[in-house]
Amino acid sequence: MAREAIITGTSGEPPRKQDEKKDRDEKLRPQTLAEVVGQRIVAERLAIALEASRKRGEPLPHILFDGPPGLGKTTFATVLHNELGVELNMTSGPALAKNADVMPYLTNAAEGSILFIDEIHRLPATVEEFIYPVMEDFRVDIVLGEGMNARTINLPLKKFTIIGATTRSGMLTGPLRDRFQMHEHLEFYDVEDLAKIVSINASKLRTTVTPEAAWELAERSRGTPRLANSRLRWVRDYATARADGHITLDIARDALAMQEVDREGLDKQDRRYLETLVKVFNGGPTGIEAMAATMSISSDTLDDEVEPYLLRRHFIVRTPRGRKATTKAYRHLGLREPEPELFDIADQPRLFE
Repeated sequence: MAREAIITGTSGEPPRKQDEKKDRDEKLRPQTLAEVVGQRIVAERLAIALEASRKRGEPLPHILFDGPPGLGKTTFATVLHNELGVELNMTSGPALAKNADVMPYLTNAAEGSILFIDEIHRLPATVEEFIYPVMEDFRVDIVLGEGMNARTINLPLKKFTIIGATTRSGMLTGPLRDRFQMHEHLEFYDVEDLAKIVSINASKLRTTVTPEAAWELAERSRGTPRLANSRLRWVRDYATARADGHITLDIARDALAMQEVDREGLDKQDRRYLETLVKVFNGGPTGIEAMAATMSISSDTLDDEVEPYLLRRHFIVRTPRGRKATTKAYRHLGLREPEPELFDIADQPRLFE
C-alpha cells in the first residue's frame, strides 16, 4: 500500500488544522487520470509517460508543472502517485533552506518514488545546484574536510522522480528548468469543465446541485477549480442554513451575492480597485504605488492578487504610463466612459524638443 509523507514547510498552522485541511482538499481531488476533468492534453501526455514507465519498469521522468495557483499542479502529482502506487514525499522550496534540509528526502527515497517540490522557483541557489547531479545521475556529491584535505564522496541514490511546481516559471534558472524532461503548462479551465467539476464535487460533499446552479458557480470561479470548490462549499453551507440543502440557481445567486461576488467573478476588492481607478484617477493611466496608497493596500497585494484577473478579463490594461481602465470596466460599473483627450503633453514630447 502506498505511503505518503507530507512536509508542510513554514505554514505555521497547527498539525491538526493542517490535517483537516488536507483531508478536505483530498476528498475533492481526483484520484486517477481518468477522473481528471479539464487539462486533457496534459493528462494525455502524462498517460503516455505512465504507460511507458510501467512497460520499461523505470521511474517517471522528472516533471515540471507551471501555471497560476489553483489549477491542479499538486493534484497531478497525487494522481501520478496513485496511478503508480509508489511513495510520495511533499515539500516546498522555502522549506529547503540548505543542503541538509533536502538530504533526508534524497537518501530515503524508494525506488520509483516521487518527490514533489512546490514553489520550486524559491529554492536557494546552493540547494538548486546541489540537486543537479541528483536529477541527472541519481547521486549526491558530499564534500568532506576543507582545503588541501578536502575530498568528495559520491553517494549513489535509488532512481526516483522529482516533480516541481511553480507559479512563476520565469524565475527558474535555465539549468534547473532544462533538467526536467517534461514541462507542462496548466491553463485556466473553461466554464463547461468547471461546471462538471462543481457537479462531481457536490456529490462528494453529499449535496445536490442543478445544472444551472453548477454553471452559475463555474462562471464566477475565474477559471480556477480551487476557487470553484471554495465557492461550492460556501453555497452548500448557505443552502443548508437558508433552504433544504439543495442548490438551485436562485440559491446559488443569493449565496454569491452575500459573498459579494458578481456575475464576472469580481469580488468587493476587485470592484473597489476599478472604482478607485475610474473615480479617483479618471480611468488612468496611473501607477500601482498611487493606487496602493489610495486604497491603503500594499502594492504587492494589488500586483499578485487583484490585477491578474482584471488584466485577463480586459477590465484594465498596463501602459508605459501606468494602469488604465477599459471600456469594459466602465460598462461593468455602470458608468459613462469619458471622452478621449485630443491633446496630451505627456504623449507629445517631441513638440518641446
